Amino acid sequence: MGLGQVEIVISGFGGQGALFAGQVLAHAALDNGLHTTWIPSYGPEMRGGTAHCIVIISDDEIGSPVVRNPKAAVVMNLPSLDKYESLVRPGGVLVINESLVDRKTTRTDVQVVAVHANEEAEALGDKRLANMVMTGALLQRLPVLSLQAVGQALDKHIPAHRRNLLQANLKAMQRGAELAESSAS
Repeated sequence: MGLGQVEIVISGFGGQGALFAGQVLAHAALDNGLHTTWIPSYGPEMRGGTAHCIVIISDDEIGSPVVRNPKAAVVMNLPSLDKYESLVRPGGVLVINESLVDRKTTRTDVQVVAVHANEEAEALGDKRLANMVMTGALLQRLPVLSLQAVGQALDKHIPAHRRNLLQANLKAMQRGAELAESSAS
């Protein structure tokens, strides 16, 4: 059985790396022969406003980039949880950044992974790694791509001025996957 079509929303404040995390997933999908779309959306301000992207990964052509009920949502702040919590398809995955979300989800029909992504990123030496901690947690619960495939895409597509962060990004993804695995009920 094939992958089918998997829709993922990644959302947070501008500057949290939600769009970059989506780009990395889209690059990894392309590098592995899958069909993909990556559609970014910015709120009123770039930094501090909301930014989200929709990534669709499929083993077949993608008919429409419009997504009403994604298979997964990665929410990096409370406004993002408020917006996307109810939209995740039953049986899907909801990854929550507990560092910035101070309430529990009301959903019982989805897999919930809550990680303290900001603290984990700080522990790894750079608060900007929270997006990769969240991405690793997502991929542990929704193995649409392997961590290795995403790591290779990161290596191939990371901007030159961020090259020094490659190993830290890989570690952050691994840490997120470990946290998601240990929180599996």
